[in-house]
Amino acid sequence: MWQSYLNGMLVAFGLIMAIGAQNAFVLAQSLRREHHLPVAALCIVCDALLVAAGVFGLATVLAHNPTLLAIARWGGAVFLLWYGAKALRSACSKQSLQHQQGQGMRSRRAVLLSALAVTLLNPHVYLDTVLLIGSLGAQQTVPGAYVAGAASASLLWFSTLAIGAAWLAPWLARPATWRMLDLMVAVMMFAVAAQLIFS
Repeated sequence: MWQSYLNGMLVAFGLIMAIGAQNAFVLAQSLRREHHLPVAALCIVCDALLVAAGVFGLATVLAHNPTLLAIARWGGAVFLLWYGAKALRSACSKQSLQHQQGQGMRSRRAVLLSALAVTLLNPHVYLDTVLLIGSLGAQQTVPGAYVAGAASASLLWFSTLAIGAAWLAPWLARPATWRMLDLMVAVMMFAVAAQLIFS
């Protein structure tokens, strides 16, 4: 049981720590202190559900249905291009974290819907979390412990990211730093979208 748990935790950590669309979104929300804890909680729950779905059968369904994967691929690419363009526009404007906060905080519902879109419209979620982590988990002696291990990795990572970035926000609030973050987010979104389009 513990071996399956540790396998799930290590595999999930290896994939989740790579900077991607979801991590960039959580980081940006945490620096803004804009509903960052609910966003982190949503990402944790989504990851746990997707891993469980992959381990207990969805990985097999997706692997045998190229139409579903194509829909996820192109829909995700369009969304990532739009989000990247939005971040690039923000990076090109004169702004700082305080300036953005002065514009008023978005509603929790709007932020959580954006987080859900970044999580579920990104095809890498299905390729990595469902197919890769899920298919490995299906081979474990105790699949449930593997899912718990993967969920623990997600809990530790997103909690650390949300709390740590919010704590660093006062030091990262300079306009140049914030533009650099927006530029990083834009490059990340464009890179993932290009990878989807040209792979």
